[in-house]
Parts: sequence; C-alpha cells; structure tokens
Amino acid sequence: MRKILMGAGAGLALLTGVIGYNTWQFTPQASQSAAPYVLGADIDAAAQSLSKAVQFKTIANGSHQEEFDGFLALLKSEFPLIANKLTLEPLANNTQLYKWEGTDPSLAPVLLAAHSDVVPISFGSLDRWSYTPFSGEIADGYVWGRGTLDDKGALIAIMATVEHLLATGFTPKRTVYLSFGGDEEIGGDGALTVANLLIAQGITLDWALDEGSFVLQDVIPGLDVPVASINLAEKGYVTVKLVARSPGGHSALPPRVTAVGRIARAVDALQTTPVPGGLSDVSGAFFDNLGRHFSLEKRVLFANTWLFSPLLNVVLSDAATTNAMLRTTTAPTMLAGSNKENVLAAEASAVINFRIHPRDTIDSVIAHVTETIDDPEVEIVVDRQFSSNPSPVADEASAGYTQIKTAITQAFGPLATVPGLTIAATDARHYALAAKNAFRINPFKVTNDDIARFHGIDERLSIENLEAGMNFYGALLSKQ
Repeated sequence: MRKILMGAGAGLALLTGVIGYNTWQFTPQASQSAAPYVLGADIDAAAQSLSKAVQFKTIANGSHQEEFDGFLALLKSEFPLIANKLTLEPLANNTQLYKWEGTDPSLAPVLLAAHSDVVPISFGSLDRWSYTPFSGEIADGYVWGRGTLDDKGALIAIMATVEHLLATGFTPKRTVYLSFGGDEEIGGDGALTVANLLIAQGITLDWALDEGSFVLQDVIPGLDVPVASINLAEKGYVTVKLVARSPGGHSALPPRVTAVGRIARAVDALQTTPVPGGLSDVSGAFFDNLGRHFSLEKRVLFANTWLFSPLLNVVLSDAATTNAMLRTTTAPTMLAGSNKENVLAAEASAVINFRIHPRDTIDSVIAHVTETIDDPEVEIVVDRQFSSNPSPVADEASAGYTQIKTAITQAFGPLATVPGLTIAATDARHYALAAKNAFRINPFKVTNDDIARFHGIDERLSIENLEAGMNFYGALLSKQ
C-alpha cells in the first residue's frame, strides 16, 4: 500500500509539474514593436462625409435606387482626387470597384472592402431612436444613424484615407483595389461579380480585407485588454425544413404520435445532439491565442487542453458566443402545424438554420440531421439555392495577416490580436474566390453596448473610432 501511495504521489507531483510548466510557458506571443501611426487627415471633414453618407437610405431591397444613385454621386463629390486618379468600374447591384495602380506590377494586388447597403429600421422602433435613423446627426462625439457601424463607417474611412494619401503624393508599390458592395445584406451578388471579374482578368489578390469583427473592449469576460479578432474564415450556411405528414382528423382521436409530435421530437433531438465541436482548426487557434491573455486560473485550462479539453468544451458550449466559435450551430427558427386547436395537423414542419463551421460541410450537416432524427417519417428538405459551404481558412502565417496585425497595433496601441472566425455571412466569402487569403475585421473599437446597436436602435460610430480606423487604413496602405 505504501508503494502504491508513493507511486500515486509521484504521479501527482509529475502531473502538477507538467501543468505548472505548461501554464508558465503559456503567455502572449511576443509581438514586434510598432510605432503609433497617425494619418493626419481632416477628421472633422471625414465625419461630415459619413454624416452625409448616412442620409441616403441605401436599403438593398430593390426600391431605393434613387438613394443609391445619390450616395454614389456623393462619393465622387466628397472624394474628387479618387474620382480623378483612380479607375472606377461600376458593377451590378450598385457595386463600385476602384483600382489604384501600383508602381510595381510584379507584386500581387490587394483589396480593401466595405458595403454601402444597410438593413431597414425595425418596425415599431422609430420612436426609440435618439436621432432620426437617417439624419446622420453629429452629436456627443458620434455620428448617429443606420449604417455607421455596418458598414458605411469603414467605407468612408477607406475613402477618406486614400483621398488624404493621394493629396500627399503617395502611390503604393502594389495595386490596391477598393470594392464597395451594394447588396451585402441580401447575399452579396455585387461582391461575387467583383471576384468573377478579377478571376476573368487572371488576377489573384495577395489578400482581401473586409468586415467581420472589431476591436472588442470589455466584451469577453475575464479580459482587461482590448481584443482584435482578425478573422480567417467565415461560417457556411444551410437551412433545412423538416416535414411530417398524417391523415389529420379530430383532436379527440389522436394517433400515438401526431405529425406535430413527430416534428417536436425531431427538433428536440437536433437541439440536444449538436454537431460535434472542439478546440481544433481555426477554433483552436482562436482560443489558444486568446487564452494566453486570461488570468492564471483560466490560463491553466487553456495551457493544458490535452487534459482539460473535455471540461473546456462543456464550459465554452454553455455560452452562445463561445459555442458558436466551437461548432456548427443548430437554430430552430420556424414551426407550422394545424390552423385550429382541435384539428390534427395533416402536415407539420420546422425550419432549422445551421451556420457551418469550417471543419464541416453542407453534406456533413445533412448527414448529421438524418442520423440524429433517425425517423423515415420525417422528410428532410434542403434549401440548396441559398446554401454555402464555409469559406477557405486564411493563413495566419502570411505577410498579409502580419501587416493587418501590425496596423491594428499602430492604430489602437497595445492589445491582444487573435485569429478568429466570423460566425455570420459577409462579402469576404466572395472575395476569397479571387484571393490567396481573405481577412475580416473593421478597425473600430466596440463594447457590449455597441454590439446591441448592430442592425438595432441608435446605431452610431464615434468620431474617435473613425479617426482610429483611418489611422489603421493609413498604416496598412503605407506597407503596400
């Protein structure tokens, strides 16, 4: 017994030593020092440009063409050097592609992207806005209105930065494209047109940069430093409809399993048996980099995933935000059955939306649905027309990622930079078709309060953020 206890003690000591050593080594990766970059542009003028841009109701639903026409005319008048010195190719769906010719044609070009279309104002919310949604009011250090965060703020920051650089006589070595989609909120056919045009011209971008994440301030619990998530990929998308049929009839004589009951059972099975996730691939890279910035007790877990990954999977799966980073998500969104309480449904259905992690595909998700439901009486209808597989995963070790990471630090100062995953759909998935790498981040600092404003009430962008964004784009373009 004594030998057993001594052996157990030695084993425990060894385990503790390994855990302690891994934790001691698990610190933020050393980053190259980057001197702050200040573009020196006229920030008040940029804020005025954003205010004017917001005043156009560029809602991409086919009935606001005059608003788009006015917005595109505004870009020409607000940024005359760009209009005179860059080549502009107007494309379908109010999409604009500018070409800034570089001095070295041997270098692969790069692309900066944003979109000009916005989502509508939610019905019944108008009286809850501090300022009229399309007024572009400048007050309290902010530009207020729909599109300031998503995504006219980035568009104006890019244009104002390039306009200023042109005024200083700067010309990039490599060609720079500026692509501004006009229908990102409804699928991004404009961005797809840009990608197809570049491909047809034999052009492969070194990298493309679009929206996808932000510099997060006090958003991730337990972190007291801002986190810049430079997203390497975005999730795919597929919606399935589950359909069950029965003879119907009077509710006084129900069968053992009704059509509604069969659908309810199928939905419950999918919710209680999610698509497997884990700390691998881009999810592993995200949490490996992020975990280094946590306090000691949390670093112990992330530094020793070989031991604690089952626990981390459980803990991270409990929160919607981190669960979405771990796996393909399952979201039942719509139900239908009988139109009267005492009539058995002849047909019942449920709609389930999946956001597909890069480790999965549309086909693997459908296989999971079929296996999990395990009921031949439930028809699985797949909406393939509006489905997409996850985007390719960009290379964290590439020069483009390093340049973006450095520019973020130059604009915002010390922070944690991590490779992340965009859990929604953006135009970047289309640009990725014509690029070696596609990255996703908007160079603005946001808090939890700001996040609630996306597609919501009182959307706004601070003038301080606008200036930081322009410093970021200036630092990034100066390296091209």
